Amino acid sequence: MRMLQTMRWFGPNDPVSLMDIRQAGCTGVVTALHQIPVGHVWTVDAIEQRRQLVEAQNGRYSSLHWAVVESLPVHEAIKKGLPSRDTYIENYKQSIRNLAFCGIKTVCYNFMPVLDWSRTNLNYVMPDGSRALRFVWEDFALFDLCILKRPGAEADYEPEVAQSARAQFATLSPERILELSSIVLLGLPGSEESFTLETFQELLNEYAQIGDAELRANLYYFIKEVAPVAQESGVNLCIHPDDPPRPLLGLPRVVSTEADLAQLMDACNVMANGITFCSGSLGIRPDNDLPGIVRRFGNRIHFIHLRTTRREEDPRNFHEADHLAGDVDMYAVVKAIVLEQQRRAQAGVGEPSIPMRPDHGHQMLDDLNKKTYPGYSAIGRLRGLAEIRGLEMGIRRSLAEQEAGSLVENVKVDAL
Repeated sequence: MRMLQTMRWFGPNDPVSLMDIRQAGCTGVVTALHQIPVGHVWTVDAIEQRRQLVEAQNGRYSSLHWAVVESLPVHEAIKKGLPSRDTYIENYKQSIRNLAFCGIKTVCYNFMPVLDWSRTNLNYVMPDGSRALRFVWEDFALFDLCILKRPGAEADYEPEVAQSARAQFATLSPERILELSSIVLLGLPGSEESFTLETFQELLNEYAQIGDAELRANLYYFIKEVAPVAQESGVNLCIHPDDPPRPLLGLPRVVSTEADLAQLMDACNVMANGITFCSGSLGIRPDNDLPGIVRRFGNRIHFIHLRTTRREEDPRNFHEADHLAGDVDMYAVVKAIVLEQQRRAQAGVGEPSIPMRPDHGHQMLDDLNKKTYPGYSAIGRLRGLAEIRGLEMGIRRSLAEQEAGSLVENVKVDAL
């Protein structure tokens, strides 16, 4: 069984159409009800409307189906462990039940406080002229120290980084200051809204008493409540790793390493408590053994994001690389995934065709002149999908030939 090829679609306003996704060779769509406020119940009617929209051209054209929810957001009250969290958790459970009723069985979520992901440049020019997402630690320090002016931020940066950031800030134009602020304060994927500096600082203040231990406890409380409901409903929950996988803005990050994943899996040991394996997010850290994580947690991987980043001279800086050209050994990762799918097929357990989407493609060719969601232009993702598709095919063919060769050798031995 091959990986189920999917692409993320942000709904009717996405410049990338469902027909684009179909023509890329996908059969699965990854989408969410971004119009519903975080914490509210996703009703059966709202889910069905989106599902029918995805499937509207089926029969006339090759079929698409809503394969994965990304994301069913976790309310901040849950992350902060507020008294109101139980109400939002009950809403979350009902949304899971409603998704299951509509036949949607894979739900991705994350537990990153305040920000969903962080970059400092959305248009980093690559050597071939395409544009990529980039994160620069000093630029982030500049925003934190000189634009946001977060209380206590000084302690999070080396003196030389802080000094350099301030010197750089003195040279910036008002336009560049506004641009950097807009990038860092970008809201949830699928939304064109962003925070203001004032509201953002207020949100950070609410985490003043929440450290690593408290955030982990709140995550485990949440998963112990919702995973059994997902298990009963036949739904697989899969948490997305932190992006980038390190503390930012004084906020803890608790899904950044293999040890973090192990603790979360142990906190609620049911199959529905699973992982979104994002090779890009996990691959930013050189201490994460990506093929090893697939081998050790394969049965709990319910969804896959394949992309790679390139660490720069300061390893805290990185940019999105071509899918087969960054720091991630994509061959080893895809081979581990193929072997996990074969294991499932042979054992008759789990879903052998794991949904996968190519993540964060470069803006390139005709898409350079289009407005698209950062990292989600059509052609860059199509290129990544084509490369991954070919890599998977080559690995499968190689494994099949090795197995056939072993059988021939065994027959020869037996004949002797």
